[in-house]
Amino acid sequence: MPIFVVHEHYAARLHWDLRLEMNRVLKSWAVPKKPPLRKGIKRLAVQVSNHALSYAKFEGTIPKGSYGAGKVKIWDKGTYSIVEKAKGKLVVQFKGKKLKGDYCLIKFPKSGPKNWLFFKI
Repeated sequence: MPIFVVHEHYAARLHWDLRLEMNRVLKSWAVPKKPPLRKGIKRLAVQVSNHALSYAKFEGTIPKGSYGAGKVKIWDKGTYSIVEKAKGKLVVQFKGKKLKGDYCLIKFPKSGPKNWLFFKI
């Protein structure tokens, strides 16, 4: 089963990085507010560049002057399975300590080409 990790990232602003293992990389989204743990809460998720799979285990401090400078810690991790995949839509089932159950990522192009909505279903 593919893995996922959510990094709590204290960069210029606190945010969470959602990362899903796909095609031997971590597809990544920056989520400005804490990921939703219950239904009815929608979060913006901005797609960012892919990361190497080895980054899933990273915790530490990215030095000043580097991209993403700041403290990074693992907020949640586990495995996931794809429930539905279509253009601009991804439904996954998380098996983590905090993220459990079905979640949806839907592309939200009216607000920008990299913007998605992330929510529990």
